[in-house]
Formats: sequence, C-alpha cells, structure tokens
Amino acid sequence: MFAVGHLALGYLTGKAASKLLNVDLNIPLLFLASILPDIDFIIPGLQHRGTTHSIIVYMILFLPSFIVYKKRAVPYFVSAAQHSLLGDFLTGGGIQILWPITSNWYGIGVQMVGLTNIYLEWASFLASLMIMLKTKDVRTLFQHHPSNLLLTIPVFAIILPSFLSFPLVVPLQLIVPHLILLALLALSIFTDLKAYFDHRFQRKP
Repeated sequence: MFAVGHLALGYLTGKAASKLLNVDLNIPLLFLASILPDIDFIIPGLQHRGTTHSIIVYMILFLPSFIVYKKRAVPYFVSAAQHSLLGDFLTGGGIQILWPITSNWYGIGVQMVGLTNIYLEWASFLASLMIMLKTKDVRTLFQHHPSNLLLTIPVFAIILPSFLSFPLVVPLQLIVPHLILLALLALSIFTDLKAYFDHRFQRKP
C-alpha cells in the first residue's frame, strides 16, 4: 500500500480506537505511527516488509507505552499495527508478520498498482478526509502545537515516492489524494513554524 492508504487507514483505525476507549488523540502522532513500519527503507541491511512489519515486534516496542500511558497508547499501537495487518498484508508480496517466531512471508497479494488497491486507497482517503472534516480534526491540525512538526516525516513519506519515485513509483491515479494530504500536512507544519517565528521575532514594546 502507498503512503496515502497507510496514513488514511492509520487515522481511521486510530480514531476508532480513541472513540471506543474515550481517550484524547494527538493527530500528528497518529499519522507518524501509521507509517512507522516503513522505517526499514532508511535502515541499512533491513529488508522492506521484514522485521519492522512484525506485529510481535510492535507489541514489544509498545509495551513500555502501555505500562506508562495505559489505554491512551492503544490508538497509536492500532495505527502502527494496521500498516502491517491491513495495508501491507493485503497488497504486495506479503510481510514477515510473525517474525521472530517465523521468517515466513504472509499476505493476500493484491497488486499495488492494480485497480483493487487503487480503489481501496481512494476509499480510505475519502473516508478519512470526511471524518477529519466532520470531527474538526482538520481545524486541530491548523492550530499551533509542537507535535505538528512530527508531520515532517509523513510529508517525506508522501513526497519521496510520489514525486521522486523513491523507493517506489506511485501510480498516476493516486497522485491527487497524495497531493491533497500533502497540502493538509504541510499547512499544519507551516502553521506551527509561523507561530514559532512570530513569537520568536515579535517586537518588544
């Protein structure tokens, strides 16, 4: 699955978990969690969709957060887990979802550039955008908060494959949702930076 699908499903699943558990949600952190398994792209020696896509690894990594933050950590775990359990399990050549218990690869094998995946990513994107607008999470993104800078990483996750073809090529049918999501995240970062510089360089009376 491409960035727009991971980010959209990460938002939808994390949002649903926060509603069920009645906990507050940090939207930038949720978006960051949704693409966290793809950190293997920038770690030398790691195969993509291997160890960083293991649900067992994420259960271990999130254990301290569960102990400290309890149910407040669940939406971010759900957002990270959906990357493997939904997005990459459905599409591509599978994942090592049970590493280190087994190194076998599991997945359904829907082609990433096929119409099925393209429709799925569009549907996820439109659903996430609708809910963000309805719940006013978009307005929250445009409010000054230090965590907005976390969106820099999701922004690069959109830019690199969509416009630089690294580490993969995004089909033309998905460029529009990528652009819209990129604009939302970039505006959120800009809002935070503007507030910071306005405060930093404001004139003293």
